[in-house]
Amino acid sequence: GIPVRSSSLPLFSDAMPAPTQLFFPLIRNCELSRIYGTACYCHHRHLCCSSPYLAQSRLRCTPPPAYATFCRPKEGWWQHTQGRRYASTPQKFYLTPPQVNSILKANEYSFKVPEFDGKNVSSVLGFDSNQLPANAPIEDRRSAATCLQTRGMLLGVFDGHAGCACSQAVSERLFYYIAVSLLPHETLLEIENAVESGRALLPILQWHKHPNDYFSKEASKLYFNSLRTYWQELIDLNTGESTDIDVKEALINAFKRLDNDISLEAQVGDPNSFLNYLVLRVAFSGATACVAHVDGVDLHVANTGDSRAMLGVQEEDGSWSAVTLSNDHNAQNERELERLKLEHPKNEAKSVVKQDRL
Repeated sequence: GIPVRSSSLPLFSDAMPAPTQLFFPLIRNCELSRIYGTACYCHHRHLCCSSPYLAQSRLRCTPPPAYATFCRPKEGWWQHTQGRRYASTPQKFYLTPPQVNSILKANEYSFKVPEFDGKNVSSVLGFDSNQLPANAPIEDRRSAATCLQTRGMLLGVFDGHAGCACSQAVSERLFYYIAVSLLPHETLLEIENAVESGRALLPILQWHKHPNDYFSKEASKLYFNSLRTYWQELIDLNTGESTDIDVKEALINAFKRLDNDISLEAQVGDPNSFLNYLVLRVAFSGATACVAHVDGVDLHVANTGDSRAMLGVQEEDGSWSAVTLSNDHNAQNERELERLKLEHPKNEAKSVVKQDRL
């Protein structure tokens, strides 16, 4: 146990110190259904332990609040000790329907794509998103943005693990990596030249954010530098000969590159102690990422982790059905388990996944 302050007088060898500040919460929480023995506050040793029939004694003592002694009873004590049962009465709190609605709708967000000359420039008419926190702060994030250079729309959900640091970083950064991966060579050159000359950059994304959603302003410069390094490498790799962009390859490259940058930033560190702590938190936590890219009649879904994309389809008779668009990466997916085992040494085959957890 954790010792508490007691009197300067020595305790008996069979006395047992215990913290009252920990003892009584246990009683209130019903973790101890029966408490045997007695506790008395005193500053005289003989009042505490001299008589085995203390329960029948009529003792008076005025305890100093700083002193506490818990005594272990001697032989023959139990026949004179009465057991007491402690129970807490649960209190019920009822919310009114308006209060329930205010909680459910606190993070609700709806967006309708504006029309130009009676026509939508996007095949997406609008979207709705919501979050209901199960912990504080909430570990999950959602993002929605329009790619201004391609007119495609990106929608994503990110389920954080071991905190919100990684899901927050991915929700801010992944769409930029995807947008850059989809840009043609000429546009990438134009953006790089603007940075070199100090001119205003071409806008890449138009974010559709709920007022409660936020960006990490302190890390914006670090994130921009990593993104710039990525598009510089894309410029060097692409000579501009081919204008066809493989969306599937662009999505995969964006996911992998951001994952690599998150690890690299944590290894390099930062002179700023706050940023150094931030990049470590991001790297040591985790997040799933499920992203949909809609461009005209084309829909691409990229997923890592066990968040799932579903497509609602209305049949000719008016009924609706749900179609799964992504594969879960978890222990219930046999193909995923096989992939993991193949990527680990053979001696880790039985230990890489335990109790359905990676």
